[in-house]
Amino acid sequence: MMYYELTCLVSHEASEAVVELLHRFGAAGVSIEDSSWGVEPLPDRYGELYAMEELDLPAEGVRIKAYIAAGDYHDALATAIAEEIRALQSYGLEPGAATVSVASLDEEDWAHGWKQFYKPVQVSERLLIVPSWEMESISVPEHLEVIQIEPGMAFGTGTHATTVLCMRLLEQALRGGEKVIDVGCGTAILSIAAAKLGASRVLACDLDSVAVEVAQDNVKKNAVDDRIHVQQGNLLHGVTWQADVVVANILAEIVLQLTQAAYDHLLPGGWFISSGIIEQYADDVEARLQAVGFSVVEKKTQGDWVAFLAQK
Repeated sequence: MMYYELTCLVSHEASEAVVELLHRFGAAGVSIEDSSWGVEPLPDRYGELYAMEELDLPAEGVRIKAYIAAGDYHDALATAIAEEIRALQSYGLEPGAATVSVASLDEEDWAHGWKQFYKPVQVSERLLIVPSWEMESISVPEHLEVIQIEPGMAFGTGTHATTVLCMRLLEQALRGGEKVIDVGCGTAILSIAAAKLGASRVLACDLDSVAVEVAQDNVKKNAVDDRIHVQQGNLLHGVTWQADVVVANILAEIVLQLTQAAYDHLLPGGWFISSGIIEQYADDVEARLQAVGFSVVEKKTQGDWVAFLAQK
């Protein structure tokens, strides 16, 4: 089968939003090449490092390649994607160069093109993310919980800074038996992480129907569908019960809108974990958390990204 490779050059802060956007335009897979990889080594399985010298990395920002089947491609697609990337400015994200170029290639080329970038990665003391095609070839230490993911069929791989920060804060907040709500769940990787860390009940919700379908597949693949319910929904609208933990890895602008509802949907002493916050908006989010009654217990950072652990 013939595929088209769309190459987008964007900023670090816009990269996660662009990955989701590309999947909504029909991408069957994506690869990510980050200029920072040439400076900061990437962790391989169990914290070891793997060499990046042979990769052709961008001079700055992030190069994202999307692979779209010929039947889903049309001549105006690149222009439409570039316009959507530039429109991220309205959400407070500076998209950077926001250029999109196109090349054609066959199925074997695109499959190799994105799979070469994904390795098992330990993202916290207890959580290991493993691409599905690596499952049979690895030996997992007993203290680690495995989250199996299919990067080519989801809105992310789970190794983006915003997701990693959330998983580390979930590890701090969960002791076992908690009820969790994952707002804007995407792949449901945070829901799966919560279940692997001992949550007894998890609601994963996302406004996008494709995200819901992908999330359901990932939940089943990780054998936690007995504890996770995935549903389509707008933030916390229609949710009638209170949780021990609410986690939201979304844009800062949406976190600001969600904060009061998150407070209302938490039991006394409950935790609100918020991420997807670019550093320049961290003070606004922290002020909003405090204004509705949260106590900010921890602020974690990685690169330009910030996540908060706040208690009701």
